[in-house]
Amino acid sequence: MTLSVSYLLHHTHLNPNHNKSLNNTIRYVATIGFFDGVHAGHRYLIERLREEAAARGMQSAVITFEQHPKLSLTGQSPDLLTTFDERIALLKAQHLDEIYCFQFEVVKRMTAREFMHILHKQCQVNVLLMGYDHHFGSDHLASIDDYIRMGKQVGLTILPQHQAPEGDVSSTKIRCAILSGDMPTATQMLGTPYSLTGTVVHGRHIGHTIGFPTANLSVASEKLIPASGVYAAQVNGKDAILNIGNNPTVGNSEQSIELHIPNFSGDLYNQTLTVSILRRIRDEKKFATLDELKQQILLDIESL
Repeated sequence: MTLSVSYLLHHTHLNPNHNKSLNNTIRYVATIGFFDGVHAGHRYLIERLREEAAARGMQSAVITFEQHPKLSLTGQSPDLLTTFDERIALLKAQHLDEIYCFQFEVVKRMTAREFMHILHKQCQVNVLLMGYDHHFGSDHLASIDDYIRMGKQVGLTILPQHQAPEGDVSSTKIRCAILSGDMPTATQMLGTPYSLTGTVVHGRHIGHTIGFPTANLSVASEKLIPASGVYAAQVNGKDAILNIGNNPTVGNSEQSIELHIPNFSGDLYNQTLTVSILRRIRDEKKFATLDELKQQILLDIESL
């Protein structure tokens, strides 16, 4: 079975083309969140979700949102660990039965009772797994006990969930690690190396002139970019050097993301590459000459 994504409440009602959620024979155990990065904490919660659904003879579902809630609440979204397509692909890989995608702009105007009523009556959610620190609803219910009581009124069972045994893992902490260049910590919390996917575009071709051709990546504007510096990376199973910054030796005024794959020859222009970032090798540095830069690149490659 191919897992679909059901889009709900683009305005004030269900997508009329969505029939699966209207099948009254289906009952779901669900959890709700933005799931940026689908990190280790998210996957722990989803594993509990699948177990609970199996024990109750129900199906598993995730409730998520197209855009980060902060964009609607404050007008500003944090830079994201995953684009929408990346996030949905990662969620699909978690062996769920259903993914419901809401417009947060609509949901934020609902009381907790109104939202739970939609989950129960229109999405067939009978059980909702909630973290102790999770909140929703314009009426700002204060405690998990308030949600449990409200859920009973609409026929929805609320099950409080503790954090993963690995500790306090959050998308915010992962962003902080990436912004400081601490890729091993980010990898540990994500469960996989942080990656950037982009299209190879033309740059200034300086790498070609010094014998180290690079692929310049154009990455989605919403993606979080790690701290400037030189990184050990992998692309298509090959070791690579990734440089993030403004190339001070050659006076580039704009940030670039450049990938050098040792011993590779071929045309990568207009291709889409996904780069896994393993660790930060060093700071970006301005060298006195291009020869000094070439010697440092050789050292960087030796460190892979």
